Amino acid sequence: MRIKGIAGILGLTGSLLLSPVAIAADADSAQALAKKEGCLKCHAVDKKKEAKSLKEISAKFKGKADAEEKILHHITSGEKVKLEDGTEEEHKIIKTKDKGEISNLIAWILSLGQK
Repeated sequence: MRIKGIAGILGLTGSLLLSPVAIAADADSAQALAKKEGCLKCHAVDKKKEAKSLKEISAKFKGKADAEEKILHHITSGEKVKLEDGTEEEHKIIKTKDKGEISNLIAWILSLGQK
């Protein structure tokens, strides 16, 4: 499974990723990173753009034990994704390798659908 390889590169394992319940996401830092990395070009926080809103993504993963791993894989693998208009393209890979920034971004995304 590719997540294991990505997690190894980042020095993370699924059990070490912090859940949004375990940490309070720094929303300002996470949103700044999402903007810097280009996430907000396709995703809005609370409405559809070219892709699902971050709140929709959060709701999709609500209560799932593997939520952090799935999002980590999605933002680091470059796999193909289907956009709202039906076209497909490779998902952008975030450039930061800072484990804290990545964990905070994931925790923030997951917290959006919990409110």
